[in-house]
Amino acid sequence: MKLLFVGDLVGRAGREVLAKQLPKIQQQYNIDCTIVNGENAAHGKGITRRIYHQIKSLKVDAITMGNHTFSKGELLDFIDEAEILVRPMNLSPLHKGKSVLVLPVCGKRLAVVNLCGQVFMDRIERDPFECMQEILRDNPADLYFVDLHGETTSEKITFAHVFAKRCVGICGTHTHVQTADERILNGCGFISDTGMCGAWDSVLGRDKEEVIRHMVYHEATRYTIAEGPAVFCAVVITVNETTWRAEAIERIQIRP
Repeated sequence: MKLLFVGDLVGRAGREVLAKQLPKIQQQYNIDCTIVNGENAAHGKGITRRIYHQIKSLKVDAITMGNHTFSKGELLDFIDEAEILVRPMNLSPLHKGKSVLVLPVCGKRLAVVNLCGQVFMDRIERDPFECMQEILRDNPADLYFVDLHGETTSEKITFAHVFAKRCVGICGTHTHVQTADERILNGCGFISDTGMCGAWDSVLGRDKEEVIRHMVYHEATRYTIAEGPAVFCAVVITVNETTWRAEAIERIQIRP
């Protein structure tokens, strides 16, 4: 079994590089299940109905989110219809959408889980460790994959040490900078941050000149997404179909 997880899409540049690279990656690695983080897909914050369907049309099996899940108000109008959208279980508001999606993959039930870390994050209502225990108890599946959307590597690594034996994949998102710590941990493919799909000449996908004016010269600026050629970041996790444990994780970074 081959699982492909694609890091945060950031704006139009991220969506365009996804459309360009995804079919080639899926074919090259013979991917069985594709999961994409789309929480920054709509101009850097949130997702719209149009963009949701655009991503879904690329043979994507699940779309995970993060702290910007509800930045676009229109999501509340269609989240219950978005059958492959998975939002963080512990992000306010808690009662909208689903946080676990169980998919049939290679004759097994794969549970795709979305959680937010607590450290340096806003509107996080519940402890991700407690949430994961609840998910494992209440959502029976053969395999579990977690998109842990968090600010700190320490929290994500700690989470992996706690839950690796129950999961085949735990992949971090949110910081947009791909980390070089991919490993197999107790039969689980882990990486602290998968990285982003967004404009390469930028500050985490955001227009660098706008960020400099705001951060260095303290100007009041308008949040602006960078344009131009984009980087594509993802990981491929190989699951052994005898033991049903991860046996390899490969980090992918395609720069323009």
